[in-house]
Amino acid sequence: MNIILLGPPGAGKGTQAQRLVDNHGMKQLSTGDMLRAAVKNETPTGLKVKAIMEAGELVSDEIVSALISDELASMGPETGAIFDGYPRTAAQAHALDQILEAHGRTLDKVIELEVDEDALVDRITGRFTCASCGTGYHDRHKLPKVEGVCDVCGGTEFKRRPDDNEETVRTRMQEYRSKTAPILPIYEERGIVSRVDGMASMDEVTSSIEALLA
Repeated sequence: MNIILLGPPGAGKGTQAQRLVDNHGMKQLSTGDMLRAAVKNETPTGLKVKAIMEAGELVSDEIVSALISDELASMGPETGAIFDGYPRTAAQAHALDQILEAHGRTLDKVIELEVDEDALVDRITGRFTCASCGTGYHDRHKLPKVEGVCDVCGGTEFKRRPDDNEETVRTRMQEYRSKTAPILPIYEERGIVSRVDGMASMDEVTSSIEALLA
């Protein structure tokens, strides 16, 4: 099973991808992670990427496609792939078709986690974590049992991500819509797009995705 997981930042894509990895032995192919790993490991592609980034330029579709192809080549044919952050353009969608064909694979599903923008803003701007152990909390939905004290480790310092503010979240949503708009019609024509309620509980979202993959 090879799937594309779509959803704006904060929709819970990372959590659901990790559950698919845990439950099905799939591999999450996140272009951002792969680019960072290639740079860190100083692979031939990584050295190219480093030079491009240092020059303040964007990494080309060709390089991203090469990374995806290399990763698929290193996986056994029985291991399913979850594409996260790729494709983002119509050109990348067509490139992915060619890459999958070259590796004897097909794209089975495109699953989009649908969200309500205002509710997502509330979800993201209210979240904070324990500075010591990383346990997550929320201003309205999950406060520590004792005010100012982490339930897990007893830490008393908490932190928020600086980009967890309303303006940034709405900008990310706009970017997501503009980037996914070109690729959805391609997959809708093939009848492989499904949508699940990304605002449901994590377990409910997981159940919905499992039902689609059954």
